[in-house]
Amino acid sequence: MPWPEKRALKGSKEKKSIGEGLFRKCEGCDETLEAEVFAQHFEVCPKCGHHHKLAPKRWRDLLLDEGKLEEWDARLSASDPLEFTDGKSYPQRIAAAQKNTGANDAIETGLAHLEGRPIAYGAFLFPFMGGSMGSVVGEKIARLFERAADHRLPVVLLQASGGARMQEGILSLMQMAKAVSAQERHRAKGLPFLSVLLHPTTGGVAASFAFLGDVNIAEPKALIGFAGARVIETTIRQKLPEGFQRAEFLVDHGLVDRIVPRTEMRREFAVLLGHFGTHTAKEVASA
Repeated sequence: MPWPEKRALKGSKEKKSIGEGLFRKCEGCDETLEAEVFAQHFEVCPKCGHHHKLAPKRWRDLLLDEGKLEEWDARLSASDPLEFTDGKSYPQRIAAAQKNTGANDAIETGLAHLEGRPIAYGAFLFPFMGGSMGSVVGEKIARLFERAADHRLPVVLLQASGGARMQEGILSLMQMAKAVSAQERHRAKGLPFLSVLLHPTTGGVAASFAFLGDVNIAEPKALIGFAGARVIETTIRQKLPEGFQRAEFLVDHGLVDRIVPRTEMRREFAVLLGHFGTHTAKEVASA
């Protein structure tokens, strides 16, 4: 028969497990709410409005008609041209990220519909190596704009990235120019690009196509910029202003057009696409 104090310890562990996963604490206001409440509000705190990370499938549920995406280039996967290692080989890190996320790389792209309007849709997958942009991500973004240009589709691109992928060295930096070139060919055909900057949008992604949208939209309080604040302060030897690199600061200084809460984005995108003259599938069929 176990000692009494051991029985008590066992009982205390059982009590701690009751309700585990049913409640969560908001990162913005420290309010504890039912996990289901966060799920119903697409990970936006109903108390303070703090935006937590949202899974790719939930983004599709939020923005796309019936949550459906006809995915493009899903099988593209990174190679290891530099044979890079940093304690683990690059293929090992890719394999681990693929296992954890179920995706081949850090972006999904494809054909979708938003309020009946066909769009070329892309969304970075931040859990995949911090949404870093390597050759696969750059290639998929270039193909996204090229297909959109060929089929005269608007592009809606959601960005959340730590920047270029260091394991691919200069090859990752080359994706900046490649993606921007494809985006410019899309623009030359008079087609709209809605650029959505989520938390965080940094590094090579921010320094290339992220600010080139016909409308640049950010989530509240999203971190957006190239280098980190500490790096900048060390380089210029000056204290940065309060709120530097946050969405609200960028709107005030003209680098971002609008801040749109996550739950209002679908309606906002539909209105903007309407202003740009894009048509619904029914309108095209009846023309």
